[in-house]
Amino acid sequence: MYIKKILLAIVFIGLAIAAYFAYYVYNVMIDSNTAFNNDTAYVYVPTNATYDDVRQQLEPLLKDINTFDVLAKQKKYASNIKAGRFAITKGMNNNDIINSIRSRNLPMTLSFNNQESLEKLAGRVSAQIEADSVSLLKAMKDTLFLSKYGFSNATALGMYLPNSYEFFWNTSAEQFRERMLKEYNRFWTDARKAKANDIGLTRDQVIALASIVYEESKQASEQPRIAGVYMNRIRIGMPLQADPTLKFAAYQLPEYKDTVIKRVLNIHKDIVSPYNTYKNLGLPPGLIAMPDISAIDAVLNYEKHQYLYFAADAKRFGFHKFAKTLSQHNVNAREYQRYLSSQGINR
Repeated sequence: MYIKKILLAIVFIGLAIAAYFAYYVYNVMIDSNTAFNNDTAYVYVPTNATYDDVRQQLEPLLKDINTFDVLAKQKKYASNIKAGRFAITKGMNNNDIINSIRSRNLPMTLSFNNQESLEKLAGRVSAQIEADSVSLLKAMKDTLFLSKYGFSNATALGMYLPNSYEFFWNTSAEQFRERMLKEYNRFWTDARKAKANDIGLTRDQVIALASIVYEESKQASEQPRIAGVYMNRIRIGMPLQADPTLKFAAYQLPEYKDTVIKRVLNIHKDIVSPYNTYKNLGLPPGLIAMPDISAIDAVLNYEKHQYLYFAADAKRFGFHKFAKTLSQHNVNAREYQRYLSSQGINR
């Protein structure tokens, strides 16, 4: 009788231990451990992150960080941390969470539009991937890289085509730069290179002219006609006389720092700069801003016509009036100048 009691006690203790163990396993591995209300939360694990770095991000997202710690140790996650952007879905248990942040690095969409300089591009990109703006700018301006692939400080911005691209968040500055070079080379198909050759321009010159065209007009339908005006001027040896190049030249000077030029004046035409296309024949040494792809293609497929001039249309904002003669252009230009004056825009 006494032995039976001992055996029953042992059985009950065993059952209790088993029940506790089952409960423990359930809490650690099976039970949901998310504490956020959205459907998905994202964890960004930096390169060379420690377990504590990951834990700090996870703690506000989980109901019980301690049970996560236990399983992370058992699954040796702490010694096998991977950098990247990872998703945690509402209702996930610890096992699912660890599996996700260990092996499911999610790509993300990186976008940039018409940045005015490498500095601004680096800032825009650094807000979207792990690489900071300092490392990005250093990679973009690396003289060995630029010379190897035929770029200069003046043309380097032209390698970056504004668009949306798929990247992993933990992309390094060098990886970003290499990917953009591939996209640049992919853009310059044999057909585009042939068109550039046919119109007598190098790729850098096409992009330099496209940057002027884009600064003149954001209307894709009008860009080929504007490109045609500039190609006509190049053909007859006439200066480009592009106002956006004067603005670019002015912004390089200390006295124009933190200013916005709304109206180009005669004083701007006297600025000594290789980008002053009133004083210098031909194209400037590089692009003045990042053009849209539409503007690049507008240059490659410029409209063939006899226009030599254009002026902003005071009645159709964003569009221009084109002229074949200087006298007609002066009429169009004075009309727009009167409009600017009526709006109080004097500089």
